[in-house]
Amino acid sequence: MWNKLAFSAKYLLCRNVAGRMAEVSPDAVFLVSFPKSGNTWTRFLIGNLTHPEEPVTFANVERIVPDIYGATRKDIRNIPSPRVWKSHEPFDPRYRRIIYIIRDPRDVAVSSYHFARKGRHIEDSLPLETYVSTMFLKRGHTYGNWGEHTGSWLVNSLNVLQMAHPKKFPPKAFGATHEDQAHWLGARGHGRKILVLRYEDLIDNTEHELSKVADFLGISASPERIAGAVELSTADKMRRLEQKQSDQWGATKEGRKDINFVREAKSGQWQESLSASAVAEIESNWGHLMQFLGYKLQRGLIEQLEA
Repeated sequence: MWNKLAFSAKYLLCRNVAGRMAEVSPDAVFLVSFPKSGNTWTRFLIGNLTHPEEPVTFANVERIVPDIYGATRKDIRNIPSPRVWKSHEPFDPRYRRIIYIIRDPRDVAVSSYHFARKGRHIEDSLPLETYVSTMFLKRGHTYGNWGEHTGSWLVNSLNVLQMAHPKKFPPKAFGATHEDQAHWLGARGHGRKILVLRYEDLIDNTEHELSKVADFLGISASPERIAGAVELSTADKMRRLEQKQSDQWGATKEGRKDINFVREAKSGQWQESLSASAVAEIESNWGHLMQFLGYKLQRGLIEQLEA
């Protein structure tokens, strides 16, 4: 893995791309998630919220809500406030303002599988169950695996005992009260501010969750402005834009055209796609963290974890 990191760092330096070495300005807000957790959709939502005069497309998203892995150091210095940057990095103490997106890892596994097929990183003949077992759970990803990444951004002094000793300190249900959640969830302290969003909540009540983003960014947005941003960012609109602009965006430019980047945009797809053994394997790895975040486990595994 370290060889991959060294190569990646050298490549980014040669291109003058910011990447992991991005300069972090005091007013920067980082939109962070583990890959395939809804980051692109949220970039569209935020871009359409902050730039209502210019609807976000795949042709301009890198300018409106840039990706640290594609932007240069000059880009970062020149973008006007509020500076919102997309990142997949695990915990970075330099990030002072963070919007962190969580998604059920069972759905992340399904989405990652199809994205790997789209990018020609795996063959269609590789079964999803094998992908989960040999790659999703065990790959030497530069961002860490789902559990490592998520835990790095969510742990703090108030919840560390619940994360480290879930049997002794049972976790609270996610969002039992919003006031409570604001204190016990997320990497806080040392002046750091973090807004934690669940992909599933974004799906269920997009306008409500986006209003929380507006407050976090210090934007006084009317209900009409929020609704307009949501309407411009629907999955149907994004799919139509992808069909027209896939050659204009780095994430889709070289990928297969017969597999969409914007797929179902739903939660719970794992129930139809994953085998029982694949679900059990994911839950046996990260079940306690999933419960901590409010994701229901299969009954048999719940009883095993609580035994």
